[in-house]
Amino acid sequence: MHGRRPRFEPRLAPPPEAEAAALWFLFRGRELLVSLEGGAPIAPDPHAAGASPVRRQFLGLLGAVPCWAGELAPDVEPPQGMAFRDLRALYGRLPPELHELAGRAVQIVEWDRTHQFCGACGGPTRPAEGERARACARCGLAFYPRLAPSMIVAVERGDALLLARSPHFPRGIYSVLAGFVEPGESVEETVVREVWEETGVEVEDVRWFGSQPWPYPNSLMLGFQARYRAGEIRVDGREIEDAGWFTADAMPPLFPGSISISQWLIQDFLRRHAR
Repeated sequence: MHGRRPRFEPRLAPPPEAEAAALWFLFRGRELLVSLEGGAPIAPDPHAAGASPVRRQFLGLLGAVPCWAGELAPDVEPPQGMAFRDLRALYGRLPPELHELAGRAVQIVEWDRTHQFCGACGGPTRPAEGERARACARCGLAFYPRLAPSMIVAVERGDALLLARSPHFPRGIYSVLAGFVEPGESVEETVVREVWEETGVEVEDVRWFGSQPWPYPNSLMLGFQARYRAGEIRVDGREIEDAGWFTADAMPPLFPGSISISQWLIQDFLRRHAR
């Protein structure tokens, strides 16, 4: 898969012979089965490798290649020459199109595993026709893959950027602020609320930046930029343990690489304020 990235086409129904020469994304929990040599998902026959899926979902076509997601038993051991790896650890090891597909696959596998029975009446569910959903065979209630919208924002005050660190970050690392959308609020309202709650800073001029699917576990990150309006930084010591204003020539330690929208927001700030 070198050169131009093949286009992925989501599909519900597999074409004839879809299991021949297919790509399989097989998960034990949320860990992907990969080759120790190349770091790629196994193909084409997981059964021959001794990794038969408990349940499987057809994802679609990557170029002309059929793609499947599969749930493995929680006690399965990896075949020789392979290992289970968390998707975060595979950034940079998998080609981008495969990592994106793996992120899609793990969310579908987890949704399918946790919705075998209806949450309303307890009846068994089955795949719905014509859409990615499971429907209760008893009461008809439909269940769709869960998606949690989250905002992430770069707040600027003149030539300085607001960065903070969470207690679960690696030691010393800072990043931009993020938070989940609550029922009944717009994403722009989430930006204002989360920045205020986490740092005591009021913002204005909230502007759209971009988005990124983030399967940890099932978020869609909606990126924004905003301007400082008022307030002095205060943190609660729980969600945020430190925050500050940083200029382009005096940045704190940041997450390495350029794989996430948090890094893209910071890099955009640095490009515009480099001296």
